[in-house]
Amino acid sequence: MATVLNQPDSPMPLGQYMAGLKQLLSGAPHIWVEGELIEFKEIRGNVYGTIRDLNQDVSMSVTVWRSVAAKLSPGIDVGARVTALVNPQLYEKNGRLSLNIQQMNPVGIGDLLARVEMLRKALFAEGLFAPERKRPLPKLPACIGLIAGKDSDAQKDVMRNATLRWPAARFKLIETQVQGPQAPAAVTRALQELDADPQVEVIVIARGGGALEEVILPFSDEALIRAVASAQTPIVSAIGHEADRPILDDVADLRASTPTDAAKRIVPDASEELAMIAEGRQRLAAGVQRLLATEAERLAALRTRPVLANPHTMVQLRAQELAAIRARAFQAADRAVAAGHARIEHLRTQVRSLSPQKTLNRGYAVARTIDGHVLKNPEQAPAGTALQLLLADGALAATSEGTTTSALTDAQPSESKGTDQA
Repeated sequence: MATVLNQPDSPMPLGQYMAGLKQLLSGAPHIWVEGELIEFKEIRGNVYGTIRDLNQDVSMSVTVWRSVAAKLSPGIDVGARVTALVNPQLYEKNGRLSLNIQQMNPVGIGDLLARVEMLRKALFAEGLFAPERKRPLPKLPACIGLIAGKDSDAQKDVMRNATLRWPAARFKLIETQVQGPQAPAAVTRALQELDADPQVEVIVIARGGGALEEVILPFSDEALIRAVASAQTPIVSAIGHEADRPILDDVADLRASTPTDAAKRIVPDASEELAMIAEGRQRLAAGVQRLLATEAERLAALRTRPVLANPHTMVQLRAQELAAIRARAFQAADRAVAAGHARIEHLRTQVRSLSPQKTLNRGYAVARTIDGHVLKNPEQAPAGTALQLLLADGALAATSEGTTTSALTDAQPSESKGTDQA
């Protein structure tokens, strides 16, 4: 809570308070300030006016006594940008506070441009002008944001030329102040409004030229430049001044030399696009014709080949090959059957040569007992043993007479005898 110096029952007279306040302010130090003169009139040698801040909506009354007013430069008048050495002054009768000017100098354009260049270097060092920060403009924006002066030539140039190039171009226009101390703040507010609109795909800031200080200074304001750098929508600077560049040209995503040039940059030319489409269609048709001609030539070449000119030839060749294969198969089968027959006959001959019947056919006989046991030695048939002699064409009954004195050696069968010896 503020300190209270007295009590309600002992108040200070207002005149005394105002005198003390005046004395307190008179001890304030002198200081240089900068601003724009918006009022400036001379009365009996003294000058009374109003000075306004260059960037904020703040103003203050000023007083220039005749001794100082006589030394002012001729260029100091309404609208001038000045620096002034001031101290506060309070009028006790009405409590009016003003600035008493001890010295006033107009700000030269050289000084202003030097400040702009200092700011330009500082922002460049921050990287706000880096090429990688530049955003490409949309090929065909659905909605174009435009910031320009009310009913200005720049506004008309952008809209007219853009519509001539692309009749379907659609704008969202914000008319605002584009010159004077309030221009940077006004343009910044318009920029932020358009940047927040999701339908706006590109923003054009346009002004149609003017005096150097009217073009360079408002569009080199640091707050405006930082707002442009932080915007999410691509921005085109269309400030019509070729001799000097405002800082807006450096930070914008695209610099157009004039508002008309900006209109050419933000939308394509419909006639050029139609010509390109027609050319593309012609090239496409020519390409299709070339492809058809090439394929027709290939088809004709295929049709002239023997296999397609006389397709029966291929079938006939394959039929001949198949007949030859069948003939070879039948021949191989015949050879295999003949070889099998020969082998069977050979085996049959071998078997027959080993058959007992073959031996019997040569005149030999097989002696066996009545029960069928084949005799292999004389001891198996003592005298009187009934025997059976197996011949080639039948069998004979015989009786053993016992063992002879000597065995028959190399006995030859006799066909004239009707019986065998045991």
